Amino acid sequence: MSSGGTSLKVGEVGELFRRHGAMVYRRAFRLLGRREDAEEATQEVFIRVMRSGSGFEGRSGVTTWLYQITTHYCLNLLRDRARRRQLLQENAPEGEASGAAAPAASELLHLRRLLAEADEQQARAAVYVYLDGMSHEEAAELLGVSKRTVGNLLERFLAWAQQRSATVDKS
Repeated sequence: MSSGGTSLKVGEVGELFRRHGAMVYRRAFRLLGRREDAEEATQEVFIRVMRSGSGFEGRSGVTTWLYQITTHYCLNLLRDRARRRQLLQENAPEGEASGAAAPAASELLHLRRLLAEADEQQARAAVYVYLDGMSHEEAAELLGVSKRTVGNLLERFLAWAQQRSATVDKS
């Protein structure tokens, strides 16, 4: 694979997709929860890889690099959707915004909503540890921080999520 300032050739991206496309799709599906969204995210991840192939610096494995790109893209997508929902609610005609929202279908759906609103670094730590079952050490490596920082990020995320959930439950 090329690195050091040049973009990847289509054939190189095709090879990356052949080897790692299923992993990227599974990752996107786990975070986004819908096949269509996961397919779109997978395409977008590999388009980004092709445009900025020089972003791979070889400090970690290609799988780790793709995993990080996918996680980052999906979390941003969740945040964008949350912002759009908020704008729609704020600008809804009288009566529509005050209607009770349907309860979350599952804890995973609730977690996705929280991740969409959370601090980005805290959300990434939560995804790696709580969704993916990584150790603090593994998450620290992906985030480029210490194990202690991962623990602090998770503590802040949990405190914020509990407070946010309590606020949502009351309204």
